[in-house]
Amino acid sequence: MAPEKSPNRTGRGRLAIAALVVVALVGVGAFAIGRLSAPVVSAPSTLSVEAGFARDMQVHHDQAVEMALIVRDRTDDPEIRSLAYDIATSQAQQSGQMYAWLNDWGLPQARPGATMEWMSAPTLDGSAGQGHEHGIPTTESADDAAAVAMPGMASDADLERLRNASGTDAEVLFLTLMLAHHRGGVDMADAVLDRSTHPLVTTLARAIVFAQSGEIDYMESLLAQRSS
Repeated sequence: MAPEKSPNRTGRGRLAIAALVVVALVGVGAFAIGRLSAPVVSAPSTLSVEAGFARDMQVHHDQAVEMALIVRDRTDDPEIRSLAYDIATSQAQQSGQMYAWLNDWGLPQARPGATMEWMSAPTLDGSAGQGHEHGIPTTESADDAAAVAMPGMASDADLERLRNASGTDAEVLFLTLMLAHHRGGVDMADAVLDRSTHPLVTTLARAIVFAQSGEIDYMESLLAQRSS
């Protein structure tokens, strides 16, 4: 014969279950209220500043990753190799974020207009969009389409020179190219901050400005050491 359950124990068990149900319902209600009260951010259009930034900054970041991987094979210097690793991993991750944005927004990865066209859009304060400075570090590659199109982009000739360099020569060339590249990236991030309030875009743009500004200072010190 099974032992009888204590009335007190049974009552406490029911109360505990009831309390859990109430907590669950309150949690679901709070989640629903939070979802309903959160501001709804509409997906940008394919011609928007946000979409243009996501497409062009992906291209910009992908070249930084390429240069970082090249120099890791061209030098044994631990500082350069560590810097290159940090740049490659962080910018590859950010490039993936922007790729995912476009997918989530239902937009094509390929740009429908000209490179950097979004940078000519009016700013939030209503002022007219302005052109950008390229910051190309070498004169012989200034007519290369990739270098001319975006601020700080290295040309195919620049990349080939980096692949053929080694040791200190590779380090100096890498730092020179990447300094121009980072300055261009900061310019692009500042430009989208002047033109967008989209939380995903502005959060990443601020992170780019912060991280790359710090790396610019560090790379300038590394370059000064190798130029003295």
